[in-house]
Amino acid sequence: MRPGALTDDLLDRLRTRVTAGDATYTSTAVFTGGELATLPESTTGDVTTAFERATRAQQAWAAADLSARLPVFERFHDLLLKNRDTVADLIQAETGKSRRDAFEELCEPALVTSYYLRTAPKLLRPRKRAGLMPGAIGAAEHRRPKGVVGIISPWNYPFALALGDLIPALVAGNAVVLKPDSQTALSPLYGAELLYRAGLPEDLLQVVLGDGPTIGGAVVDTCDYIGFTGSTRTGTQIAERAGKRLVGCSLELGGKNPMLVLDDVKIAATAKNAVRGCFANAGQLCLSIERIYVHDSIFDSFAEAFVAETGKLRLSAGYDYGADIGSLTSQRALKTVAEHVDDARAKGATVLTGGRPRPDLGPFFYEPTVLTDVTPEMLCHAAETFGPVVSLYPFASDEEAVALANQTEYGLNASVFGRDRTRAAAVGTRLRTGTVNINDGYASAYGSTDAPMGGMGVSGLGRRHGAEGLLKYTEAQTIATQRVTVLNPPRWVPYGLYTKVMAASLRLMRRIGLR
Repeated sequence: MRPGALTDDLLDRLRTRVTAGDATYTSTAVFTGGELATLPESTTGDVTTAFERATRAQQAWAAADLSARLPVFERFHDLLLKNRDTVADLIQAETGKSRRDAFEELCEPALVTSYYLRTAPKLLRPRKRAGLMPGAIGAAEHRRPKGVVGIISPWNYPFALALGDLIPALVAGNAVVLKPDSQTALSPLYGAELLYRAGLPEDLLQVVLGDGPTIGGAVVDTCDYIGFTGSTRTGTQIAERAGKRLVGCSLELGGKNPMLVLDDVKIAATAKNAVRGCFANAGQLCLSIERIYVHDSIFDSFAEAFVAETGKLRLSAGYDYGADIGSLTSQRALKTVAEHVDDARAKGATVLTGGRPRPDLGPFFYEPTVLTDVTPEMLCHAAETFGPVVSLYPFASDEEAVALANQTEYGLNASVFGRDRTRAAAVGTRLRTGTVNINDGYASAYGSTDAPMGGMGVSGLGRRHGAEGLLKYTEAQTIATQRVTVLNPPRWVPYGLYTKVMAASLRLMRRIGLR
């Protein structure tokens, strides 16, 4: 089943945006399991060509004033919102997610673009810094682009995480070589198409497609900086390869995200909100909640309300807004989810709702599933399921809840629900995660683009969004100007006398607060 937006003419245009030769592969229409699109497949030689083209284009782009670069992104923002139905069609076709989740996904690049249009002039402008000797030496900090940035984006949010990362890289004056997941290349290719329609200089954004270890590895081994979103296992390998070249990297990796439900919550409202935090995009979201810790005084009441809300979710395959949840994206994802649930059930866990694949809806559908009585020997206890599965656990005190939530090597996202927001926020500060949402699952923190977003522990390095989301694509350069010679004494001044004068000057600078 091909969506209406994916015409032969559009597909032909998207193919031209791939740096590749004659080899091809075919992606899957997730709702049916049939063929979706035949696309060019790149080789390592094509990756070399992509970087050569991008390097040439980047020199002129970096030399242009920021005021000349930003109008491209103003036009892109308009084009994105105007063509939102086409974007949503492509996202759904290649991921199987619901229309609601597809719309939420396309909002991310819109928010990011708007934010950096507003803040980039301030973040990238030269800044005066205190010189060594006031009046005698002046210093300024400049921001220079890295060069050619490699972006490797995942299959679960192919449009948001490709465009949301490459836009600030381009705004900062870099070129980009993008390697999206092969199954989900259509929507990022359409994003590239919109950027070029908005006036992005030719060759500045290159797209390569192919096997992750081979083509992705070539991108890592060639770029001046690498941004990656994906599994912790692959992220560790990328960090090692980048480190050997002394190339910086930003990695958003896995999560086993906790939610804490304190004893003063409004149970019905919390259960409804928690359902979204757990099952958006069929749980295929790095920020999704997979563990819910509930105060034991309300555990049974919350479990009942949560299961009831979960049961209201509508699952279907379609290009309208009727479904709450769509499909998993692949047979591999379905296999992992089924294994985790079957393993938990076999070892004594209780399935409160769900727990079954739904081939009647599509080849990769799986019911939203709620488990209790999950124990450490079960796969879903500590490992990331990355699907519509969540486990409920009781706790007796805030201290116990924090300890249980932190009992993981991951540290990406967390959530705390409580009627007393001050108390809930205080609990949140004790969680070892990059983002914490109070009375929400994930969207409040992620959607606040002025605030940094990323992981602790094995959940990653670096941050997207905020100042760091742009500045990580730059090198800080200091230019210091000596106006009066102060660092070398004249030949006629004895060096011993010079050291006494300098020591006295340093004491004075310390006393009057100069640096």
